[in-house]
Amino acid sequence: MKSLRLWQVLRLSRRLWVRTSLIAVLGIVAAGAAALLGPIIPQELADRLGEDAVMPVLDVLASSMLAVATFSLSIMVTTHRQASSQVTPRSHRLLLEDTTTQTVLATFIGAFIFALVSIILFRAGAYTGAAPFVLFAFTVLVVVLVVVAILRWIDHLSRLGSMDETIAQAAARARDTLTAARNAPSMLATPLPDGAVPPAGARPVPAPRGGYVQLVDMAALSVLAEKAGAEIWVGAVPGSFLVAGRALAHVNPPGDIDRDAICAAFEIEAVRSFEQDARFALAVLSEIASRALSPGLNDPGTAIDILGRLEQLLAECPAAGDEIRYPRLHAPPLRANDLVEDAFAAIARDGASMREVARRLIHALNTLRQGDDPALARAAEAMTRRALAHAEAALVLDEDKAGLRQLAGL
Repeated sequence: MKSLRLWQVLRLSRRLWVRTSLIAVLGIVAAGAAALLGPIIPQELADRLGEDAVMPVLDVLASSMLAVATFSLSIMVTTHRQASSQVTPRSHRLLLEDTTTQTVLATFIGAFIFALVSIILFRAGAYTGAAPFVLFAFTVLVVVLVVVAILRWIDHLSRLGSMDETIAQAAARARDTLTAARNAPSMLATPLPDGAVPPAGARPVPAPRGGYVQLVDMAALSVLAEKAGAEIWVGAVPGSFLVAGRALAHVNPPGDIDRDAICAAFEIEAVRSFEQDARFALAVLSEIASRALSPGLNDPGTAIDILGRLEQLLAECPAAGDEIRYPRLHAPPLRANDLVEDAFAAIARDGASMREVARRLIHALNTLRQGDDPALARAAEAMTRRALAHAEAALVLDEDKAGLRQLAGL
């Protein structure tokens, strides 16, 4: 499991301005490299590839890249809005983390800043002697990056913001999150049974602010517990919504433990995240299906596609036990009932009046009922009964209802 600090670094690396800055800094690197490499460059090369060779290229980059970047940004904003309106508003967060779009836009903007900085330094007299040859080499590198970015952008634009691409991205993130969660349902802590409560003398650690728990740094909590000789009951797992002052965790015995450090191990933000929240990942896919079933879209085919993906995700990501790596930590495990509820409950309700959707839902649940995971099978059977109740209340023809009951075998 990722530490909080590593997760923050990875999240920062997905910011557009970070990638832009890395390319833009080449202009300053070129100035420094010119001073170091200038004395070893043959004068013949310096005379041939001097200011007259590099300045026209820099002028083209400075004049064109800003327009290209602005146009590309407008395309990105338009496709994000379209995906938010047609797929689900939560898809916007997935698209914001699209590394291809980020890299392409960063290349365009970074090339513009590189050219602008290089021209300024040129006019300021920073490039003398053989330095223009070094700048020319860096400029060629930037041009190659721009050409590659344009080719990637052309290929990516054919899929950007489409229903199929957005669903595929959501399913891929759900698979990664669900696999990690099923491999460690209690986040490598001692699993708590249903209804378990902290000991009577345990001291609560209140949340410093309200919001959703996005990530819990279990390794950091374990270190704190080991140092204090205490045990920590984690009450707020990823996906939990908190108000300020509600208990994040309980410590027993209270002792001398840094409660601020415990709070720092919890990442709390205004929205949910895909990182450790498997239930949210499944709920986003289910939300796409429910939106497709709305009267405004009336797209049962998308709902059927989502049902197939949810069936595949839950059937191919079985529980792999619960390794206890942090024995001083206690956390509630991820329940199969919750996974099935988040994946299928909304679709069972919204697709009940459509025979083809109801049949595909029962088929998906039958697959889970026949699987090797007893807990998942029980949850799927309960959801099957619920889906049949919805369908029998919504369908008109008795033969459709009888067909569903026969398919469910209940």
